[in-house]
Amino acid sequence: MITFGFRNKFGGWLRAITAIVLGIIMVSKPETSLIIVVKVLAAFLIASGIVSLVYGIINRQRGALSLMVTNAVVDIALGVVLFIFPKEIASFMLILIGILVLIFGISQIAVLISASRVVSSSFAVYILPSLCIIGGIVLLIRPFDSISALVLLAGIAVLVYGVSEFIATWKMNRAMKATEVRQEKSSGMDDIDNVKDVDYEKVEEGE
Repeated sequence: MITFGFRNKFGGWLRAITAIVLGIIMVSKPETSLIIVVKVLAAFLIASGIVSLVYGIINRQRGALSLMVTNAVVDIALGVVLFIFPKEIASFMLILIGILVLIFGISQIAVLISASRVVSSSFAVYILPSLCIIGGIVLLIRPFDSISALVLLAGIAVLVYGVSEFIATWKMNRAMKATEVRQEKSSGMDDIDNVKDVDYEKVEEGE
């Protein structure tokens, strides 16, 4: 059974909640939300670089300084670039969001088809991932000149993906649980058959 990213029972829920929250933020403030996200990412990279540098200095006797300095320089440099060019990076992030939403939509359809072999599913569950695919394609085509309009569209696509991921996670968890129950029953029947075979062999030896 196909289980892209669903083996961890909490991973799907976390992706769904994160996407829903991010989608709501982008839809509510399309003019500034993506730039804020870029700046938050920049701050995170700079903080990560500083932590790496401090860790390397503390553990320099173990030979960690050179590696940590390299990581720190890369993280801090990327963070500074994001801070200096937030609009340009935000425009690139729209393309990245389009690619990710497109890939996630396709993978969700594959997962739902796989789950439908174990638990029943209606055609309606494929609507949201199909919308994700359409949204991803539109973001890549970029039919609007306005960044705000593109951010709004990206926010809607991410929000739809989050809801779709929530449904897909629920369906996949049910399918995996049903599969586990069937495997346990099958294993139990095999054990019973083995016991019967052993008993039969003992009777023959007694004779």
